[in-house]
Amino acid sequence: MTVPTGVRLLAAAVLAMLAPLLLVLPASAHGFTSTVYAELTERSDGVLSTELEMEYVLLVRSVAKAEADPGLESEAKAAFQASGADVGLIEDHRDAVLGYLGDRFRVSADGQACASSMAGELRTTERDGVPHLVVTLDHACPEVADDVAYEVSSELFPESEGFVGSTETILEYSLPEASGSTVLTAEDPSFSTDESSPTRLLDFFVLGAEHLLFGIDHVLFLVALIVGARRPRDILLAATAFTAAHSVTFILASLGLVSVPAAIVEPVIALSIAAVAAWHVWVSWRDGRPGSAAASRAASNGIDPAPVPAGGGALALAVRTSTDAAPRTAGERVRLAVVFGFGLIHGLGFAGAFGIDEPFSWRLLGSLLVFNLGIEVVQLAIVALVFPVLLVLRRRQPVIGWWLGVVAAAGVAVVGLYWFVQRVLGVG
Repeated sequence: MTVPTGVRLLAAAVLAMLAPLLLVLPASAHGFTSTVYAELTERSDGVLSTELEMEYVLLVRSVAKAEADPGLESEAKAAFQASGADVGLIEDHRDAVLGYLGDRFRVSADGQACASSMAGELRTTERDGVPHLVVTLDHACPEVADDVAYEVSSELFPESEGFVGSTETILEYSLPEASGSTVLTAEDPSFSTDESSPTRLLDFFVLGAEHLLFGIDHVLFLVALIVGARRPRDILLAATAFTAAHSVTFILASLGLVSVPAAIVEPVIALSIAAVAAWHVWVSWRDGRPGSAAASRAASNGIDPAPVPAGGGALALAVRTSTDAAPRTAGERVRLAVVFGFGLIHGLGFAGAFGIDEPFSWRLLGSLLVFNLGIEVVQLAIVALVFPVLLVLRRRQPVIGWWLGVVAAAGVAVVGLYWFVQRVLGVG
């Protein structure tokens, strides 16, 4: 099969855009985000208290850096390798830990700072196999009115420390004046208990949108779906299957009904990217490019390798060619089943990125559903922006459109396989 010079240049351009992904993207697109869990309550004795749960090793490293005490990190590493998370080590450095947490997790009442102190016993727990430390902070606040508004600010584990790319603090609060949940990020680190519910939910919506948009593995999976869709109904069915599947597992994970270790989920996500992209490459080469003898044979066998609807813009094409909403061949049905199966895994990936591996409260569950809605909106936006352009290109320049799809899918498949190997080996 002779490749035109223009197509070669196009292929080179696509590969040039995809190649840097192999060099700069981590094996886990969500691996550099840490999640802190905070629960703010008022005890029966009137004392304001926060229970913080955070990664044990990350806390030790951050405290050691803040105190300029490399010996602490070495001591913690040796203890961790010997017996796991060591609460005694934290007790021995209680003042340093309190200094770090008190500086970066702050509570105030009507603008007046509350003094924090560590209360109760320290304890450890695990999330997805990662040791976490649970610390309780009591906050001594100035005398204020009964309808006080509390402000909470979290700047724990910032990117500037060099250990994680970002940190999200999931805050649940249950106070006499108000209750609810919110998320604190580096871009929006503060919250007041008198904020409206729509404002808090918007934060979760934006967070969900960002998780899809900056979760490069999920974006590449969408790209593989888009280039593999030959008709609007193809992408409609594939996007619907993917959305339904990952929503199911995300909700099940939020309810604590399903939990799969990231060591399994992340490699399978990478493999799903490669598999869906490689599927399109194989089908395209099997059926041939538009106008070729192979394409003619495929068409005579009832296969539509590169439909070229007549007349109209992208919207008209979408309306005209999406009337048949059911898969017409066994291959299409298999592809949908594969997409649905991989969608289930991606839902676990979204849950893992949010730190979900046990039941959340019903109060927070509503916020998580809004988080999932943010994912869906960005997903649909990507499809709505990219697929019509590809559809028009295939209609007006079918050969170039065919090559663009094949080259893009091949590049995505390579990235997916690269990530799969990295994640299986635990490197990168």
